Amino acid sequence: DRAAEDAAHARYEQAEERRAALERERAAVLQARAEAAAAAGDATTAELLALTQDLGSRHAAAHAAAAGLHAAREQLDRADREHAARAAERLEAERRAAARASRRDALDREHAALEAELALVRGDAPTVAARAELLEDRVRMVTAAAAALRRSEAAAARLKEADGQLADAAFKAGFDTVAEAAAAVLPGHERTALLHRLDAWQAEEATLADRRAESDTAAAAALPPADPAGAEAEAERAAARLRTAASACDAARVRCAELDRLSRQADLELRALGPLRQAYERVARLAGLTAGTSADNERKMRLEAYVLAARLEQVAAAASVRLLRMSGGRYTLVHSDAKASGRGRSGLGLHVVDAWTGRERDTATLSGGETFFASLALALGLADVVTDEAGGVRLDTLFIDEGFGSLDDQALDEVLDVLDSLRERDRSVGIVSHVADLRTRVQAQLEIVKQRGGSVVRHHTAAVRD
Repeated sequence: DRAAEDAAHARYEQAEERRAALERERAAVLQARAEAAAAAGDATTAELLALTQDLGSRHAAAHAAAAGLHAAREQLDRADREHAARAAERLEAERRAAARASRRDALDREHAALEAELALVRGDAPTVAARAELLEDRVRMVTAAAAALRRSEAAAARLKEADGQLADAAFKAGFDTVAEAAAAVLPGHERTALLHRLDAWQAEEATLADRRAESDTAAAAALPPADPAGAEAEAERAAARLRTAASACDAARVRCAELDRLSRQADLELRALGPLRQAYERVARLAGLTAGTSADNERKMRLEAYVLAARLEQVAAAASVRLLRMSGGRYTLVHSDAKASGRGRSGLGLHVVDAWTGRERDTATLSGGETFFASLALALGLADVVTDEAGGVRLDTLFIDEGFGSLDDQALDEVLDVLDSLRERDRSVGIVSHVADLRTRVQAQLEIVKQRGGSVVRHHTAAVRD
């Protein structure tokens, strides 16, 4: 995590500070050595001994600092291993490391090299866990070797520079070699200590050279350096995409909130429409029933047809009285509310009951004369019902237009008897017909005569004409 990484970085900085202090101490020792070489010709043995003791104390301090540096190096190695174990957080660590690129360029190059190597060799082990363990070991080795190599190169450069300066100083002091100058200046134990220190540096340099010759270290050193600029550009592009996505997310949240508001409003309006919908459904059901379009109205009968059907029953009953007389006691009319065929509506149908067969049949089966009987009977029955329903208002005059030509003599006599019975009830009945037999049966007649100047109406009786 971030805290562990910061702690590792702090340890790394402490180790660098200790290394710098050690280098400064070494430089001070070399300077003291040069000064001792310069003053060797004139100094006494006591002075040289004091100088040797002073250099010994400085060497002990340098040795202690070197021990601290070794401990810091081990801490840095452990931090590197922890960093490799947190591979899942590498991207975040790299972004934070980019901010400190000036201080950790070398470490970033090592990490990039190790990551490239890890990508190249992934999948060789029999299991992922075994491969991860192997790679972790190699990462630790390469990291340690690279760090040691850098330190060795830096130390070798500094050592070479110091040796050059020391050789110049020894030559200026009159010595052929540095060893001669050192032998002349330093006491035995101090010189031995410095030689041991030099041997240690040389041994460390040899070790680092061996590690540098290893294939893993060589491959890591051959890898290209990290590209902080490219990483920063990619980070900026990712940030731009993130801002775009955040803007789209905010817009989506606004739309979702608006949709939620509209949904709640729709729910409220829907609940408010509940009673209205129920009232509408009730009215629509009643309207369907009255219009005859509802499935519940089995006969498809409209409300007005239903009301008229009640009146039609009365008309049929009144008409049957006269039809029975006109037909010689054979036919009567009855109301029928049977469902009409096809898409036709029902409720205002009429059937005739044939007393001769005892069966009820449609009026369409009547002959022409029988149809005239039925029509005349219905007209007279309607007049009777209207008179009864109108509170005493009478239909005193009736006109019958044609239809008499389809009657035989017996039927004609029966019709005229019915019409005469209407006259007995103080009603006037007019007959419009071309039937010649009616001229001898109807006493009061109006004849329409066509002339050149127009039609003329003549009044006459059956016996005497005017």
